[in-house]
Amino acid sequence: MLVVPISVSATKYFLGDRSVDWQAADRSSAGLLPAPADHPAALVRIFAARTVRWRGIFAVHSWIVVKEANAPRYTRYDYTAWGEPIRVNGFAADGRWFGDMPATIAAADGKTAEGMIPKIRAAVEGYEWRAYGDYRAWPGPNSNTFVTAVLASVPELHAAMPPTAIGKDFPYDGDIFGPTPSGTGVRVTLGGYFGLTIGWVEGIEINLLGAVFGVDLRRPAIKLPGLGRIGFGY
Repeated sequence: MLVVPISVSATKYFLGDRSVDWQAADRSSAGLLPAPADHPAALVRIFAARTVRWRGIFAVHSWIVVKEANAPRYTRYDYTAWGEPIRVNGFAADGRWFGDMPATIAAADGKTAEGMIPKIRAAVEGYEWRAYGDYRAWPGPNSNTFVTAVLASVPELHAAMPPTAIGKDFPYDGDIFGPTPSGTGVRVTLGGYFGLTIGWVEGIEINLLGAVFGVDLRRPAIKLPGLGRIGFGY
């Protein structure tokens, strides 16, 4: 269950175009967002794309995009290993992540999004692991830990991070036991190395050294390390 899905993911990586020089990889807009002038309503998006180089075999990088009603531009939040840990508008809001096409993990628009944005901004400002040197690719805190912590401030978004979001199970609040980010279940995590999540939105997940196995009953799918969700979309 561990070796086969990761081997398939590795084959896809080496046969695709993601093994090219990451410094020259495409980071332009993927066209997933309309121009702000064409979408005056408030907007919230969570995106994820395979991370840089060989690490993309196992994991995705995730980020947050918000826009208040009638705002002239989007605001993108990333948590990265270089530069300022919490990077604001460092990349195109819906940009390819070093060549990989992002997927939309969660979305909200209009009045619903408008109510979420102040909570999201407050969670970003209050994120604990924001000092230089805090970032760790495995088991966290990394970009997926950051997005998971922010999602916990807006459980009404009903978002579940993909199983390939290694770092999402890191205890960003320091607690071993607590509610899932969606508020629809519970999770137990031992430093991000081992864990169990049971929730209506998140489904049932077992984390073994960052490799996540699980099932989603709400939107039927299985979850496998390397390959991610196989079934209905997010």
